Amino acid sequence: MTLESDFASVMEAESDLMDLLTGGVYEAIQVGEVSRQITPDAFDANKEIQPCALVKMGTEIPRGPYVTSVQTPVNIFFYERGSSVSIDEAMDMVYFLFNGQKVGDGVWRIEHESSTWNQSDDALDANLCVLRFVAVRLKSVSGSPS
Repeated sequence: MTLESDFASVMEAESDLMDLLTGGVYEAIQVGEVSRQITPDAFDANKEIQPCALVKMGTEIPRGPYVTSVQTPVNIFFYERGSSVSIDEAMDMVYFLFNGQKVGDGVWRIEHESSTWNQSDDALDANLCVLRFVAVRLKSVSGSPS
């Protein structure tokens, strides 16, 4: 399981959050991006985007105390057409789901890095907000203990 999968699974298990994100939660490692072709469930019958989220890992950097300790950015992109009422509330919920927590194998802690509000995604004709976390963790080879 990837760190993206771990984050997405925690989000999907939270029923109040999923009531807000009616278009679902997606992992960039699986879908790449949110689009009508790749993630059709994120769109309604009129092909308009529903409130949804995309979890995407960023550029990992070393972070002590061990040789295999890393800081892995995890960006969560929230999309909504028209207003941003649902995704604003979803962002608050997700902040408390992850900040200061341990999610995934070998993760010591997750730290909130930044929040970006009131952006737009012209291709999707949607409002865009982003939560950025870093997972401080011990990296391991797939299949070996973390």
